[in-house]
Amino acid sequence: MSKAKNVEEFIAAQRAAIASNPDCGNSHYNLAVALLGLQKYDEAEKALKEAIHCSPTLAEAYVQLGGICLHRGDLDGCLAHNQQAIHSRAGFAEGWGNIGFVQLQKGEIDKAIEALEKATKWNPNFIQAYATLANAYLMKGMVDKSIDVNLKVLQLEPSFAIAHNNLAIAYLEKGEYAMAAEHCAKAVELGYKVAPEILKEVDEYRKK
Repeated sequence: MSKAKNVEEFIAAQRAAIASNPDCGNSHYNLAVALLGLQKYDEAEKALKEAIHCSPTLAEAYVQLGGICLHRGDLDGCLAHNQQAIHSRAGFAEGWGNIGFVQLQKGEIDKAIEALEKATKWNPNFIQAYATLANAYLMKGMVDKSIDVNLKVLQLEPSFAIAHNNLAIAYLEKGEYAMAAEHCAKAVELGYKVAPEILKEVDEYRKK
């Protein structure tokens, strides 16, 4: 059976469940996630709002609405929905991680760091939040902290290319060229598009 047919059957099953029990927030939510998989954003948004209407504390639904806003380029909408997610469930790491990501996009580095530190506190294995936090520390000039967090990412996932790229940048900042070259090579090997200026700086070190 094709994947698309599976999804269509799953959607039909969720619609049937909703027809027999319209107040089940989970059925509306499951329907929305399946619709998102088909990139039917408007229908998914409607289903997510129904899910929240039935289950106001369904933090995942707020996060998915935030994702739809992000897809549309609406950073403020994304931020607002994720703030609602953490209000409905204070220790919801994904909501904090998304808030941090959006704040960083908006140039609010201190607010981003605060949110991302909370995300990693609530979920100590949240690789994406650690990677974004490391980036925020680097932007703030906290190079050693950035290195520590990137190394933590690599403990969790040794082949996480973004962490190798960020370490290359951080070590260049510190003038530790051998370490920068090592992590730069690893990032490239893992298929990451390292910025040309970083490659150039590492190449100049290698020629010495």
